[in-house]
Amino acid sequence: MKRLFVVFTCVLLMACGCMPARQAAVPAPAAASGDVQARVESLLQQMTLDEKIGQMTQVEFSSMIKGDVTKYFIGSVISGGGGAPSPNTPLNWVKMMKRFQDEALATRLGIPMIYGLDAVHGFGALYGATIFPQEIGLGATRDPELVRQVAAATAQEMRAAGVPWNFGPIVAAPQDIRWGRTYESFSEDTALVSELGSAAVSGLQSLPAGEPAAEGQSLYVLATAKHYLGDGGTTFGSSTQYIQQQYLLDQGDMRMSEADVRRLFLPEYKAAVDADVQSIMVSFSSWNGEKMHGSKYWITDVLKGELGFKGFVVSDWGGIDQVGMTYDEGLVTSINAGIDMVMVPYDYFSFIKGMQAAVEKGKIPIERIDDAVRRILTVKFELGLFDQPYPEQARVEVIGSAEHRALARQAVSESLVLLKNENKALPIPKDTPLIYVAGVAADDMGVQCGGWTTQWQGESGDIQPGTTLLEGMRAAVSQNTTITYSAAGVFDGMAEYGIAVVGEFPYAEGIGDRSELTLSGADQIVIRNLREHSKKLIVVIVSGRPLVITDVYPLGDAWVAAWLPGTEGAGVSDNLFGDQPFTGKLPYTWPRFNKQLPLNLNNSAGLKGCEAPLFPYGYGLGEAGSKPIKWIECNEFED
Repeated sequence: MKRLFVVFTCVLLMACGCMPARQAAVPAPAAASGDVQARVESLLQQMTLDEKIGQMTQVEFSSMIKGDVTKYFIGSVISGGGGAPSPNTPLNWVKMMKRFQDEALATRLGIPMIYGLDAVHGFGALYGATIFPQEIGLGATRDPELVRQVAAATAQEMRAAGVPWNFGPIVAAPQDIRWGRTYESFSEDTALVSELGSAAVSGLQSLPAGEPAAEGQSLYVLATAKHYLGDGGTTFGSSTQYIQQQYLLDQGDMRMSEADVRRLFLPEYKAAVDADVQSIMVSFSSWNGEKMHGSKYWITDVLKGELGFKGFVVSDWGGIDQVGMTYDEGLVTSINAGIDMVMVPYDYFSFIKGMQAAVEKGKIPIERIDDAVRRILTVKFELGLFDQPYPEQARVEVIGSAEHRALARQAVSESLVLLKNENKALPIPKDTPLIYVAGVAADDMGVQCGGWTTQWQGESGDIQPGTTLLEGMRAAVSQNTTITYSAAGVFDGMAEYGIAVVGEFPYAEGIGDRSELTLSGADQIVIRNLREHSKKLIVVIVSGRPLVITDVYPLGDAWVAAWLPGTEGAGVSDNLFGDQPFTGKLPYTWPRFNKQLPLNLNNSAGLKGCEAPLFPYGYGLGEAGSKPIKWIECNEFED
């Protein structure tokens, strides 16, 4: 029966195009003994220089000319932020994987390509995937087992669509929340980031129990610890990058001693290496003026030598372009520094030509090329790509499954941080006759998911299936309760409860860098309007970082930090209406005033009165023994 089932399944998959009717032959360089290193060395000895350079080349899928994976022996293809086939379905993802893999396996040695993308809070590029809370929310849970489960679920949904490589987790420890990638990081605390980052690596890379694996496969989805090193420690205003606007912190310069770099930012990578991470991405940032992409000391001497990293190092998006006075100089410097695979991502002709010339002229030793290719091939074998290069099928039932959405809902609930709860405002009785809800963020799926969802920068609107916060509230209350919603907070009469949902619109990377983090004027108006029409006011903040709320803080009876919860907004209602307790703790220090920034646990110890943060790192109400802060009136402009 088992054999009949396998045959029947294969026939179905061939009919739907989910797998090839006849796979290209993949050579076995060594006897099928499972000895990965022997297979790698045998294959490496057969490779020409062009084939080796191809393995080091990573290209964005939309710029890939048909046939060029075969022609140039391209080793990796990726999706940029939001890059997806059209229509954006699991079956089309699998078909796209097959198309590129067919070309890879048609090369002389049949070396499979590896496809990668950013799935930093679930498979955000795929419509219908489960979108989990961003890392900042998971940091608030303080729960490594939950983080491991979230990463494992993300890996399952990626593999179900044929993608074996995730550019995550971020293991930065941001010291300035004005950085636009703050929400992609678990915390400002090095120790917490180390613990949760290791859990995420384990969840992504561990083979699921009971799931068939290729011969010798030891990795499920390749994890990538990023961005090496210290991208959360750049000096405000030091960035020279400009895309839609001038970056302020992202891709900037770390201006600190080596001792501080090692204390704040290196332990996270030591923990990831100890967790057997097999890919590490280099940071765009610099250290005292030296670009990380060109730093042989940090990449080769420290990461590969001192920390003993055995996987491969990948550049960030066009990262080598920022090294040196010319492209060729940057290429040579970056490869010799220890970068193994280059995210080109578009002009792969220039990269390949430049590599060929550099090796022929002796500027890059062949030993450095062999080391890079050896590392890349080893990981491909460990992912099982040589023995099982194609996804077996498009497993639609895994993607956005009820089990994964329940896990995401749990993660949302555990991520919420109760900042204030006076006048017994929470929990809200489910039989309350009338509740007013205000704020755009209350009923916008794109806003509650944030960046890296559908598009690089994210986007507002109904971009993913799921439950908005408002929908979750309506499902939580009794049949006799009326919930009236106004995005602008315009109401008549008086409700027993008002819920204002305020925060930030989606952004990503340096485009989210901000000099000013004060809650927007529009959101402050929403809060003030709703206060006039509510006996008890609850304010829920949907944001990628703490925002300055001091001016309107006294108006709310309760304040809740919901971060960027993802598609399962009902997790917020679970806590508001008492089905689940508040257990989250702040993963970042919460400033009282914008002028205090940068403010974090490393520079706020001993601050008192109006100089102290509004909420310290680790603060959160809800558990027995937790104490609310004592409110004090302060003027930001007082000396």
